[in-house]
Amino acid sequence: MGLSTEQLNTSRLRKCRVVISLIAMTLIPPVTLADVISGFDDVTSETQLELESRYDSDLEAAELDAWLRELSSRPHHVGSAAGYEVAKRVHDLLQSWGYETEFADYEVLLPTPKVRELELIAPQQFTAALREDSVTQDPSTSVRDNLLPPYNAFSIDGEVEAELVFVNYGIPEDYELLERYGISVAGKIVIAKYGRSWRGIKPKLAAEKGAIGALIYSDPGDDGYGAGDTYPEGPFKHASGVQRGSVMDMPTYPGDVLTPGRGATKRAKRLARTKVEVITKIPVLPISWRDAEPLLTALGGEAVPKDWRGALPITYHFGPGPARVRLKVEFNWDMVTARNVIARLPGSEYPDQWVIRGNHHDGWNHGAADPISGLVAMLAEAKSVAALARSGSPPKRTIIYAAWDAEEQGLIGSTEWAEHHAQELKQKAVAYINTDGNSRGFVGVGGSHSLETMFNEITDKVRDPVLDVSVKERLFARLKLSGNEQQKKDLERQRLRISPLGSGSDYTPFLQHLGIASANLGFYGEGSGGSYHTLYDTYEHYTTWRDPGLTYGITLAQLAGRVTLRLANAPVLPFEFGGLTDNIELYIQELEVLAEKMRKDTDKANELIGDGVYGLALDPTKSLGPPKEHEPVPYFNFAPLQNSLASLKRAVTELKRVQLKGSATLNQKLFTTERLLTLQDGLPNRPWYKHHIYAPGFYTGYGVKTLPGVREAIEQREYDKVADEVQQLVIVLDGLAQRIREITEIDSE
Repeated sequence: MGLSTEQLNTSRLRKCRVVISLIAMTLIPPVTLADVISGFDDVTSETQLELESRYDSDLEAAELDAWLRELSSRPHHVGSAAGYEVAKRVHDLLQSWGYETEFADYEVLLPTPKVRELELIAPQQFTAALREDSVTQDPSTSVRDNLLPPYNAFSIDGEVEAELVFVNYGIPEDYELLERYGISVAGKIVIAKYGRSWRGIKPKLAAEKGAIGALIYSDPGDDGYGAGDTYPEGPFKHASGVQRGSVMDMPTYPGDVLTPGRGATKRAKRLARTKVEVITKIPVLPISWRDAEPLLTALGGEAVPKDWRGALPITYHFGPGPARVRLKVEFNWDMVTARNVIARLPGSEYPDQWVIRGNHHDGWNHGAADPISGLVAMLAEAKSVAALARSGSPPKRTIIYAAWDAEEQGLIGSTEWAEHHAQELKQKAVAYINTDGNSRGFVGVGGSHSLETMFNEITDKVRDPVLDVSVKERLFARLKLSGNEQQKKDLERQRLRISPLGSGSDYTPFLQHLGIASANLGFYGEGSGGSYHTLYDTYEHYTTWRDPGLTYGITLAQLAGRVTLRLANAPVLPFEFGGLTDNIELYIQELEVLAEKMRKDTDKANELIGDGVYGLALDPTKSLGPPKEHEPVPYFNFAPLQNSLASLKRAVTELKRVQLKGSATLNQKLFTTERLLTLQDGLPNRPWYKHHIYAPGFYTGYGVKTLPGVREAIEQREYDKVADEVQQLVIVLDGLAQRIREITEIDSE
């Protein structure tokens, strides 16, 4: 699945790299942290740093390149013969290095396309090709055994015919503008651009608005010739390229759709497919911009505003009609085996404390970037860690390497394993560290903020392979050059603020369902896109445009390997809560800003309605309809949150005065702190998600919502629920404060 990398112009990035290099080396003073590592004392820090140097010496870019070529040589989705071969190869490698290795299999529902038809039937006729072209410069694009054609997994079966309506990106604000233009999508088929939200939100919203079908395409302005040269001359999306992907309603729950909350073992109790709520309510099909152009050209109605226009050589219109389309999709709803690879290296001192490191192995197609580029970095890490163990330096805690299956269809393999082993994981899992697809450029770290100090220390030491400054310095230089207001303000901290996690990869069941501290790592920003979930995600594309020579693959292995080894070996686990309280304070401030902005916007909209003055449409002879009238936004009482935060900050300050002494009891209390940020009843309308600090947005999908219960109650104008959600968050913060006081007392006695 993997989030697609930023679609940035390659030539512009080359120029920016020079500027960033100068900033990194001249304008930002080096951030030098002491050689004493968090969780280690003077002696054990020296030992650990020497271990990490030995670890680096075993990493070889040529080996990563060879694995990348081999594992992405054929399309290998879950349930395919090639998918089993990839899993077997990963299993055998890990076993050969000395890991206790097994397959963890689950029986899951997988829809694959049986019928895909799309026709424009008025005002002229056109039949969409729905096929991606091979290109002679990339021989992998001619390898089509096992290839899944472009489709959206977990679309419902259906045949519909109706007028077409263009809905821009198909997100809530787009529908608000359509309403102002007096355009309804009820009984219509919508066509939306990929981007601005996770793909599954588009049919979800369209169905809520009454649409009977949905098409999704990648506009060349976002990810084609409007961004740069297209493949194979450049990295951006080929005219026939189509982004496959799941449209399962993952903000409700991920994993096997038939077994929510429990592992999909052979004997598991399953829902009837007709009872599943996370399959779309309307048929959905992804298409290329080449297939989309005739449909959009045939639309009439008023021309869209400037910020809705794409890069096709047409005038974009809203519709509805006169374009009329027929859409038909049918699927094979088969049960298949999702095959996870689980490899254990037992801990020498704390075998019942587990550090879990994961990356999925299944792809929508060849999957060179997503996920194999991340998988080969994990394999290099696992090989080097095993070599350290064989040389007499085994990890103190058990390390588990996991290669997940069926991630692309909805985080299925990881979710089923996490649900199946939930009770044991709650007792033993120290942390979960995830990678997915990798690229090049700037370090990206998202995760639990109790790990922020550790990540600052590690990113300060790992070197960027191009500029030979630390990866943190390089990121700081970029933020200084082009960061948003908050990011530039954060530079004053001289501390990397890691990002909160929404969803989109295999950390979700660990963090947001089980409350296991988690992180997601990778490099981004200079490996231009276009291949994401298309036929063109090949070895040739990746090694030409994303990470030639796998230099950032090695850097990712250096980064993630240090994380794994420090968590595995630290006498005192490197959980620190100052970064967490700082971020929670920021999130509370954001709630206050959100409420005030909504209050002002609502008052202004209601005033315009009262005055009968709304604004002009693109056609100056027409007037937009009134903005949507809303109930005035009340003033909310955030004082309980502020009081709980103050109590938490006092507890954290007191903990910092104590020199912690490592013990099994202390470390158990440290790594289970993340569990206290969850509540058993979960979030409103989606109890599977139990974390009350981070969650994917109900209407953003991948995008994170921090303090989600309170934030979404405000955003969705369910004002009567805000006080209850504030109280839920108070319970979470007070519970964490109490745990920190307990930790302080252990080492104060």
